[in-house]
Amino acid sequence: MADIVIEAIVESEDAKKTLFLELDRIAKSSAILASNTSSISITRLASATSRPRQVIGMHFMNPPPIMKLVEIVRGADTSDNTFYATKALAERFGKTVICSQDFSGFVVNRILMPMINEAFYALYTGVATKEDIDTGMKLGTNHPMGPLQLADFIGLDVCLSIMKVLQAGLGDNKYAPCPLLVQYVDAGRLGRKRGIGVYDYRAAEQVKRSARL
Repeated sequence: MADIVIEAIVESEDAKKTLFLELDRIAKSSAILASNTSSISITRLASATSRPRQVIGMHFMNPPPIMKLVEIVRGADTSDNTFYATKALAERFGKTVICSQDFSGFVVNRILMPMINEAFYALYTGVATKEDIDTGMKLGTNHPMGPLQLADFIGLDVCLSIMKVLQAGLGDNKYAPCPLLVQYVDAGRLGRKRGIGVYDYRAAEQVKRSARL
């Protein structure tokens, strides 16, 4: 009986379409189906439902309780009513809203992920150490977190998935994922959630666990 359902599962188009098909079946006919996808076409997700006018992108930045931004993405058939209801909900949450057309990566990840990918290339080709790359971007461009540290926080598998979406959706090899990023994901080095990514967090986590004991 929910008025709006916000999907926030794994960043996989097939998985999201399967879920939207099920949501379309069980949600009331007037319900809005929103996706927290950070890169996948809303129009294609909407095609899995019988209500494309009520499907919309509602991309929360990570972590949602702290980050103030919500990126709203209209699919090809998203209605004005769906857009205004979703925007009002985001503002009720105290968020600032930006709006994007339905192109791969939308606004934030269209800009952010190539920067992270380029940081991996800088590490891969030996331009600088990971620490110096991150320090350079923090102190040189006033970013609160370096791109490699941020990638670990986001999840390297998520970064790789988005780069693949950008490359396929925009048809430009400048979005090709760095081989080092691919290698880390293949090795299971997914970032903070696994204890190791670009950086190794395992010793720090062990200290925290010991302190709690």
